[in-house]
Amino acid sequence: MDKLNLGQHISRQFNEELEEVRSKVLQMGGIVEEQVGNAVRALVDGNAVLAAEVVTNDYRVNALEVEIDEECTRIVALRQPAASDLRLVMAVIKTITDLERIGDEAKRVGKMVEAELHGALNEEVRQELEHMGDLVRNMLRLALDAFARTDIDTAIRVVKADNKVDSKYVSITRQLMTYMAADPKSIPTILNILWAARAMERMGDRCGNIAEYIFYLVYGRDIRHTSLDDAVAEIAAEQE
Repeated sequence: MDKLNLGQHISRQFNEELEEVRSKVLQMGGIVEEQVGNAVRALVDGNAVLAAEVVTNDYRVNALEVEIDEECTRIVALRQPAASDLRLVMAVIKTITDLERIGDEAKRVGKMVEAELHGALNEEVRQELEHMGDLVRNMLRLALDAFARTDIDTAIRVVKADNKVDSKYVSITRQLMTYMAADPKSIPTILNILWAARAMERMGDRCGNIAEYIFYLVYGRDIRHTSLDDAVAEIAAEQE
């Protein structure tokens, strides 16, 4: 094999390795999305059996995180990627960290349900939690779609959607605080519901992080501590 063919072979092999890593991230994302959906369903329905499944299945998310992280470490060590390839590897490492933490939050919701809610979850709060769960699941689905297609427009939608999740969390918190004030004996149980809502709010934050990594992947720009509108305007100005 001459040098040209060898170079082409190595390049093709490297591209295949990167594509395999991307595929595993999406596989991990699919499992996390399932975990989130089951956790929300367990909470809304008071289903302790489904909650236990969420807690038990968290190992699947953790195992994939370790597997992908090890593969990224191997790629960096052996391939010494540069420019966009290096950004992809770094974006993957950051993304799987947030996916694993979303999985942890889903597990936390499951544990809250296992602790038993003793009928404290009334219909009004149930509907609010279900709506919040739907918002978070949609954010995660869009974030994974944006990652798969390196789609900046979809990433922007995800970041902006986090405001809706935050607003819903504030609304639920106010409701629960009112219930605790009216019935102090209910405080321990209602706190479990509050922690579950807080876990979902954090899931939304993590989805926003994943969307922000796509800006880094595409433009090499870290916008985590920057106004989204300012970052988009700066990027547009640079491209003129």
